[in-house]
Amino acid sequence: MAKKVVATLQKGGKNYSKVIRTVKSPKTGAYVFKEEIVLNDQVKETLAKK
Repeated sequence: MAKKVVATLQKGGKNYSKVIRTVKSPKTGAYVFKEEIVLNDQVKETLAKK
């Protein structure tokens, strides 16, 4: 399935990146992974937000 996602992201006219961040859960204290697909121009803004 990952190959299909990568293939469809590269097919379009715009360049996209998959951003994976770790976020600490306030309830349990465990770390959770948040995945987002964003434009390459918006990667730095996405990583900067908490």
